[in-house]
Amino acid sequence: MRRPTQAQRLQNRAGRVRAGFTLMETALATVIIGVGVLALLESQQAFMRSNDWSTHSATGTYLANEIREMTRRLPKHDPVTGLWLEVQGGNTTVRGWGPDTGETVVSDFDDVDDLDGLTFGSDGTTDPSDGDLPGPIDAFGQIIPEILASGAVLTDEEGDALALQGWSQTVTVEKIDPYDTSVVRADGYQEPAVPPDFPGLAVHKFPLRVTVVVTYQAPREETTTEVARVVWIVP
Repeated sequence: MRRPTQAQRLQNRAGRVRAGFTLMETALATVIIGVGVLALLESQQAFMRSNDWSTHSATGTYLANEIREMTRRLPKHDPVTGLWLEVQGGNTTVRGWGPDTGETVVSDFDDVDDLDGLTFGSDGTTDPSDGDLPGPIDAFGQIIPEILASGAVLTDEEGDALALQGWSQTVTVEKIDPYDTSVVRADGYQEPAVPPDFPGLAVHKFPLRVTVVVTYQAPREETTTEVARVVWIVP
């Protein structure tokens, strides 16, 4: 059997060396794999952020439309006293706008203008004079509870259901010009008659524009974020 020559031995040795990975090749492979894993993680996080915002947007729109559905069954102004102008000592004051005396809970509000300036949120109080009430609420005025992932309702230490955490509904009611809905009129504004063709518009005859702004404050966050805004006109 012929012994391999020196050149053959060097060729075989080079072949054996080329069969493995060098340190540089290993480092490059590690970098490439690492970049791929980081890109996958970043895309996953971006998807989660997008999914969270979609969920929040749907929740915000739902909460705003609940207020809209609640106002569908309400008259514009108090069905008993209405909206009127009171003149005393030469001063004219609008009466009947906003919550009337004794109206302190949602079930007391019997007209649309009662809701002006109110906020229904989880940190609200039972005094409408400061503009805050417990909430958020649904179309029937009931507090919407916080539902856990298990399907159970979140309760406090006494077993009472807690409202949807971090969410609030702020309502603004404005009187607008019937001929130009972009023009806001004062609560006590009225159109004088112009004989013989225009009989005038009484203080309670104007359409109303209702705006509901839904905000969310995440846990351990100090600021709130506007999630949804719904505007409609009550003729």
